[in-house]
Amino acid sequence: MISAGDFRKGQTFEMDGDVYQVIDFQHVKPGKGAAFVRTKIRDIMHGGTKEVSFNPSDRYPKAHIETKEMQYLYTDGELYHFMDTETYEQMPLEHQQVEDAIRYIRENDNVVIRFYKGKAFDVQAPNFVELEVTHTEPGIKGDTATGATKPATVETGAIIQVPLFVNIGDVIKIDTRTDDYLSRV
Repeated sequence: MISAGDFRKGQTFEMDGDVYQVIDFQHVKPGKGAAFVRTKIRDIMHGGTKEVSFNPSDRYPKAHIETKEMQYLYTDGELYHFMDTETYEQMPLEHQQVEDAIRYIRENDNVVIRFYKGKAFDVQAPNFVELEVTHTEPGIKGDTATGATKPATVETGAIIQVPLFVNIGDVIKIDTRTDDYLSRV
């Protein structure tokens, strides 16, 4: 059991027969009245998010999530196919299960897939990826004092804000958790 006062980002718990993951939380102590925990939670099996306030003493069963490293193989337009690197079994997943991670993974990249009671519900890209820039506008000379950025499309189709000196063909390092450009490689 976990109390609402101990919620942290990424934590999973069961409530009303569903499994939720804490996306964001804030402990609130108003001047009058009792303290409460304001959270934004995501239903990991169905994909919806909602904001809920909890009493810090509320207790919920902790959800046990299994993880497995798998390799992304290909997409056939509807499903995304992954392979278990130990047993070589293939597993197709729907777009809603991979939509956050697919922006940063290429064919044959390894990812972590999360399971609840044997059912896959989430794909996590590596925290840092190195991808090639396939399209960006040229930077304007002399406009570097402001720390300006411009949009750049990388080989997976994701659009990232990059500094003006980044050009087509450059390989850049990206933090997939925040969509931030980190450096050229």
